[in-house]
Amino acid sequence: MGSYALFLIALFLCKFLAVAILDPLDFLALQSIRKSLHDLPGSNFFASWDFTSDPCNFAGVYCDSDKVIALNLGDPRAGSPGLTGRIDPAIGKLSALAELSIVPGRIYGSLPQSVSQLKDLRFLAISRNFISGDIPATLGQLRSLKTLDLSYNQLTGEIPRSIGTLPELTNVILCHNHLSGSVPPFLSQVLTRVDLKHNALTGSLAPDSLPPSLQSLSLAWNQLTGPVDRLLSRLDQLNYLDLSLNQFTGPIPSQLFSFPITNLQLERNLFTGSVQPADQVTISTIDLSHNRLWGQISPMLSTVQNLYLNNNRFNGQVPASFVDRLLSGSIQILYLQHNYLTGIEIKPTAEIPVSSSLCLQYNCMVPPVQTPCPLKAGNEKTRPTAQCNEWKG
Repeated sequence: MGSYALFLIALFLCKFLAVAILDPLDFLALQSIRKSLHDLPGSNFFASWDFTSDPCNFAGVYCDSDKVIALNLGDPRAGSPGLTGRIDPAIGKLSALAELSIVPGRIYGSLPQSVSQLKDLRFLAISRNFISGDIPATLGQLRSLKTLDLSYNQLTGEIPRSIGTLPELTNVILCHNHLSGSVPPFLSQVLTRVDLKHNALTGSLAPDSLPPSLQSLSLAWNQLTGPVDRLLSRLDQLNYLDLSLNQFTGPIPSQLFSFPITNLQLERNLFTGSVQPADQVTISTIDLSHNRLWGQISPMLSTVQNLYLNNNRFNGQVPASFVDRLLSGSIQILYLQHNYLTGIEIKPTAEIPVSSSLCLQYNCMVPPVQTPCPLKAGNEKTRPTAQCNEWKG
């Protein structure tokens, strides 16, 4: 039976039952979408998609009058196998669509350019599938878009600069793809989350490339370079920051430690300079390991529960406040290995709580207490004297 014949049947039923009649273009678009997608074994999402009945009663289809306004494809319950197939370009015919999501599954092929025709689209989320190809630059035409989530796919190419011009954007989640090129500047003044981790992004970030409204920023596992101190100093609403495993350079701004952050991840970069917070730090986890930071360790960091300063160039004495908080169990992890520290005032008989971990090896001192260290710290207890003398000189 042809598409038009099915539509006539549905039209008759709708009249007979005195219900709203779905717009013909939306009806045909849903048929095309259904033909190009299939339930994976164990899923029966499309069981309700019987085109002799009202499509507004289909699973995942939400209507307002005669138009489809939301399309949530796939069983949303945890553990659902999801769908397979391609996204049909006919999706662009759903002219009133404001929300489009597809549950994790095995959707493959590219994101149709026709998605850019959905002028009312506010929410686009197709994550944990196998979408490939470039992100269409024409998505920059979706001026009402608030959330863009294409994470955990196989996307390649650059992040279109047009995405950064979207004025209403609040969430950009493009992590775990194969995206390259630079991070475009984002102009939205309501942007709260940017997650671009696990890609192949390069280049540096301009000081004004992200708005002060940002609350969560993850750029980890890329190849980004250059200083970020001027940029970070402006982002005083941040509560999560992960810049780890890049090649960022320059100092870490002292203001950063007073922001409402709960987790600060800056490890495995090329940050330099001293670390001098102005006040006692309330961030619970800070990882500055594997950088090129130097100078004495600030006592303002002794209030951090999990502190990773290992594999840097810190020198001098460990402040007494660290010892007090370590012995009281307030510090859970204190990793200071592979630095140039010269001492710590802790008795060899001191009992460190079993819930706390301290590692001091490979510094310019003999560790006064023997504590288990991570395997990656190696077996050498102290740094060679020649290296310590060279550092002093």
